[in-house]
Amino acid sequence: MEQDLRELEGKLTTLIAHTSSLREANEALSRDLATALSDNRDLQRRVAQAGMRLDALIARIPAE
Repeated sequence: MEQDLRELEGKLTTLIAHTSSLREANEALSRDLATALSDNRDLQRRVAQAGMRLDALIARIPAE
């Protein structure tokens, strides 16, 4: 019975360590995702602005 309790305690300790590690990894991934989404929004805005500038330049090209 004592041996079973020690084995269970060891398994619980391992489970807690894995859970903690996974929680930290999940938090890091969540931060990375938030950064990537923010960067993506910024890039989309910049592409839209570049498109508008190109449209303006094309409109200034004289027709032949």
